[in-house]
Amino acid sequence: MAMKSFVEVSAESHFPLQNLPYGVFKPESGSLPRPGVAIGEFVLDLSEISSAGLFSGPILNGSDCFNQPTLNKFLEMGRPAWKEARATIQKLLSESEPTLRDNTNLKQKALIPMSKVEMLVPMTIGDYTDFFSSMHHAKNCGIMFRGPENAINLNWYYLPIAYHGRASSVVISGTDIVRPRGQGPPSGNSPPYFGPSRKLDFELEMAAVVGPGNELGKPIDVNNAADHIFGLVLLNDWSARDIQGWEYVPLGPFLGKSFGTTISPWIVTLDALGPFACDAPKQDPPPMPYLTEKTSNNYDIQLEVQLKPAGQDPCVVTKSNFRHLYWTVTQQLAHHTINGCNLRPGDLLGTGTISGPEPDSLGCLLEQTWNGQKPLSLNGTSRTFLEDGDEVIFTGVCKGNGYNVGFGTCSGKILPSPQ
Repeated sequence: MAMKSFVEVSAESHFPLQNLPYGVFKPESGSLPRPGVAIGEFVLDLSEISSAGLFSGPILNGSDCFNQPTLNKFLEMGRPAWKEARATIQKLLSESEPTLRDNTNLKQKALIPMSKVEMLVPMTIGDYTDFFSSMHHAKNCGIMFRGPENAINLNWYYLPIAYHGRASSVVISGTDIVRPRGQGPPSGNSPPYFGPSRKLDFELEMAAVVGPGNELGKPIDVNNAADHIFGLVLLNDWSARDIQGWEYVPLGPFLGKSFGTTISPWIVTLDALGPFACDAPKQDPPPMPYLTEKTSNNYDIQLEVQLKPAGQDPCVVTKSNFRHLYWTVTQQLAHHTINGCNLRPGDLLGTGTISGPEPDSLGCLLEQTWNGQKPLSLNGTSRTFLEDGDEVIFTGVCKGNGYNVGFGTCSGKILPSPQ
């Protein structure tokens, strides 16, 4: 029998008792940020639960980790603390537990309608790394720019390729994105142009949120890597394809990526995603020993992208799945540390664009329109790349037996470049 909460949760909700994702919110304008957990259409204020002494387990009893403006202190405490918190919150919210259910005063203070809160970036992000872990995406981009004979570089099959992104421009869902300006490639005998990006794109990604880090010089074993990942968020790594295409040789992305990266407000824990684990694709050639996992898993997370032109209804443009990733998030984390690089609580590891094998599963407009050569039809209008006023909305959900474990939405709207 499925677990039920005394809080009413609709069958379509992303946030039943089986999920309990973490975020940080302000209950009203001018109030202090505090950690919370999503349940149905409410946010459970963990600072109120903590102040009431309801985290009474051996790890969390007396801890001030939920009286912080970010989740970083809780992330650093590791999996034993996460499991203890999840068990406590699940029990407190269950329909048969009277402690919170029958305490009218505490319930009124601790359960706040989601519609009334302001969601914030839930952790201080010291560093942001973006990987390139979808074979379908890598192959499509390779064919587009290098031809089918050299579609995927040899190194891609041996290691999770990545670059270091810009943590300061990671923003919460709902934040507007200003069209970036920069240099674009020359055309014919003309010099490079300068101005607003002409090829602004979305990238359908997810990202791992790092929990406990590692000491400088001490790599994390791939088979222990899951203990260093708190959970996943949706991530839109907005990309100015023209700026990126002109600048990225020989050092990689810079201004074409650093103007904005949007994440969803709720971190879905690996514990909540556990029932949806699935086999990762077979890797050929076999990975090196430091990347060889005893169990190589992805998660069956259904991903969708809607594009909403200004004044129009949204149109679904992509349906993909997290299971399509070639390199797993645990391999990504292990590779990140194999040289001794030290990760820290709150670091963000993006997966790279998650494209599937079908035409409707391509995770960006670059692939869908083949770099602007094949316009995408949207209910009577068309797009090659994003236009001012366009809103992009990501959703992600795991379908359980009578319940969902979801991520909510990750959205952003394009504003014109300043003149």
